Amino acid sequence: MLADRHQRTQQASRIPGDARWRLPSRAERADCQAMPTSPTVVWFRRDLRVTDHPALAAAAACGPVVCAWIVDPELLARRHHRCPARRAFLRAGLAALDADLRDRGGALVVRVGRPAQAVPALAREVGARAVACTREVSPFGRRRDEDVRDALAASGIAFHEYDGDLVARLDDIPGPGGDGYQVFTPFHRQWVALPLPAQIPAPSELSGPRVSSDGLDALDATSPPMSAGPAAARAALVAFIRDGHADRYAEARDLPAVAATSRLSAYLRFGMCTSAQIGRALGLPGQLGSGRAAFWRQIGWREFYHHHLARNPHVARQACRAPFGAVAWSDDPALLGVWRAGRTGYPMVDAGMRQLAAEGWLHNRARMVAASFLVKDLHVDWRRGETVFMQELIDGDPASNNGGWQWTAGTGTDAAPYYRIFNPVLQSKKFDPDGAYLRRWIPELRAVEDRFVHEPWRMDDAQQRAARCVIGVDYPAPIVDHAVEREIAVARYRAADPARVGGP
Repeated sequence: MLADRHQRTQQASRIPGDARWRLPSRAERADCQAMPTSPTVVWFRRDLRVTDHPALAAAAACGPVVCAWIVDPELLARRHHRCPARRAFLRAGLAALDADLRDRGGALVVRVGRPAQAVPALAREVGARAVACTREVSPFGRRRDEDVRDALAASGIAFHEYDGDLVARLDDIPGPGGDGYQVFTPFHRQWVALPLPAQIPAPSELSGPRVSSDGLDALDATSPPMSAGPAAARAALVAFIRDGHADRYAEARDLPAVAATSRLSAYLRFGMCTSAQIGRALGLPGQLGSGRAAFWRQIGWREFYHHHLARNPHVARQACRAPFGAVAWSDDPALLGVWRAGRTGYPMVDAGMRQLAAEGWLHNRARMVAASFLVKDLHVDWRRGETVFMQELIDGDPASNNGGWQWTAGTGTDAAPYYRIFNPVLQSKKFDPDGAYLRRWIPELRAVEDRFVHEPWRMDDAQQRAARCVIGVDYPAPIVDHAVEREIAVARYRAADPARVGGP
């Protein structure tokens, strides 16, 4: 019955203008309840919520439910997932999910092991006929889910996937050739016209067998760096709109010293909120003001990168623009270490990297400046920086992080020429003119005059002593000359792709 209901829901979601997901009808619920039912295992992954959760809603409407989370030690051991702050945030989010389930009579069952073994084992233990989950679009997730599907099939257990994370499914925006878009603008033009799925309430009551749980000790038990769970996400979203930041987003989004961004990225990363929930809160469907439209466009970038990675899994470790896979990198580990420590001598770069280390979060403008400096000034392979960000960011998301790094490196999607190189001094002067962001994260610069704070090495000896910031002692001298390294970077990119026309 669950499979039949899923097919009907899939068909209903294709009706133009109709709600993209809905609860089963009264007749469908009666049909489910009239039959002898066994539990359905609802397998949570990047969807730690009970509202707007089609898989949970469908399973709960058809009978008993066992809600599960699988801790995969092999996944946690990968270098991109060695992030204590993100794992602590995840653990807190799972605790919040468990509390929401318990409020409705359920609970979260945690099992440790490879999903292809742990999920079928749990399903057999509770006598489930089906496992339901939110559809995954990442290459890793799709491979994992195929393994789980095959293992379940061997035991005669069905595997049902539901959309619910992204506004757009892959087949909603196929692109002119059926393989998606390499450029954001045409993708966004179609994405922004899609109707939002209607809200799906959380199940009012959950029932199902009680089974043992391994607990969350495999995840970091330290305090999370920020509040986790759907309630915290909702509070952040409400404050972002209530305080006027959404309406002023277009003007203030690039100012790292101003608390003008939503800080919703970590909640989106783990599905504690969804794109659709954000869209509805902004006022969709309907006409958005310039600020809210600019913010909604950023949500579109997230979905664009998820679509792109799903269609082009090779970009996870390779340049999207194949010729740039041959760029000659210096890859000096000492320079990578200095950059990561925020000791390059360029204040905008250093402030960003120190914020990342302290908060597990980094303002988007600072992300771009820091990434450009590593790749174009220090000539370190963008994949090294991508890994550093994934090991530090609470919101570290493989699709968004990869897309952002390749965009900055000029190796990725969209109209991102390789010769677009951020000047860290000009970026600092433009987006942090009074140096408030710099001084917040670099205490060595707090007494430096405004006219020198972006280029402290220009102070003479007396001025350095007066500011208690002796270059080379209190704060490092620039480790490279940006103008020189820019020319080297351009030459290396040209050498990798001599047929490319354009550029300075």
